[in-house]
Amino acid sequence: MTMASSIAGAGYHQRARGTRAAPRPGATRTLTLAGVGESSSPERGRPGIRRLGQILPDLEEDLLLNLFHKGAKVQWTSEDLDWAPPMRFNDRQREGLARLLTPVYFGEQTAMLGASGILPQVMAAGETTAQLYLTSFMMDEARHFEALTRLYGKLGHDPLTLRKMPELLRYHHRIRQGDRADWAWGILFSDVIAKHFYRSFGVAQADPLFGAMSQRILLDESRHLAFADHYLRRNVPRMEPARRRALVDMRDDLYRLLQSMTDRVRADGDAFGVDGEEYLGRVWADVETFGRRIGVIEPDDGQEPPAGGARAEPPEAVALEPQPARRPSPGPFQISMPRCFGCLLVLLCGRRLAPA
Repeated sequence: MTMASSIAGAGYHQRARGTRAAPRPGATRTLTLAGVGESSSPERGRPGIRRLGQILPDLEEDLLLNLFHKGAKVQWTSEDLDWAPPMRFNDRQREGLARLLTPVYFGEQTAMLGASGILPQVMAAGETTAQLYLTSFMMDEARHFEALTRLYGKLGHDPLTLRKMPELLRYHHRIRQGDRADWAWGILFSDVIAKHFYRSFGVAQADPLFGAMSQRILLDESRHLAFADHYLRRNVPRMEPARRRALVDMRDDLYRLLQSMTDRVRADGDAFGVDGEEYLGRVWADVETFGRRIGVIEPDDGQEPPAGGARAEPPEAVALEPQPARRPSPGPFQISMPRCFGCLLVLLCGRRLAPA
């Protein structure tokens, strides 16, 4: 069989199966990751991989590429941990840890989904090393999610339900409001939470399994923080003051939700000798340090944590690059949920959530 006949045969079978319709009049053919596709008038501003600007992009040697290589060299899974010995927690601590882990566990799932939604935006911006890093980021979150799922089986308790901790949905709905800079800022905030959680409840505790798991996750989280810090330091200086103020408002919204979630599990923290107020104070101080380093807030602009209460309505998303003032369209990007998260898809993507 000749090459021409092979190609012709392949085209025949595609048409026979109905997998490729005939080109519409006026449609253009663009090269996408899936191959050659059709596009008549792609929606402007809507994220998605519509075309490849160049086959061989510039791959600069920067921090993000270095983080990508580091992450590839230190991969681990739950099978690298020793699950045989019994855990050194009493019954109350087992139940308490299952409840305390809930925000972190839910965050691992939504971080995977959020990164998959941000990746097309990063590609459209030509940020090649950020693309590579985000793929390793998603693998990190997947490994954490699988290990924590197995840990729940070992604890013999389930995480809190969304009905019992509704702030989880509000928190992750808030992170998804905006562009890739908003998402990176939200990831930084979340990774600071995870860092102090594992330092307080994991490494500081005597259980070998959870301690070893916490150390490995902390190593991954350190790369995530380095990514968010570097990415934002590269983009925030180009932002208008109002755009930076929107990031400050986002920080305050997330901290209020963290306060509310901490209140729900304060008694569980007491079972491990961890004071909720001290934990919140460490998170706030760390976020403030990053904020000054990145340029979100001025170096001499000391701010107190926002008081609890009704959460402010999330501001409308604005573009990463400075632009003339205009009212942007709502919902700049959508997180693609798997079917098994159907209900979660409706809540996260299908409607605006009411304020607390």
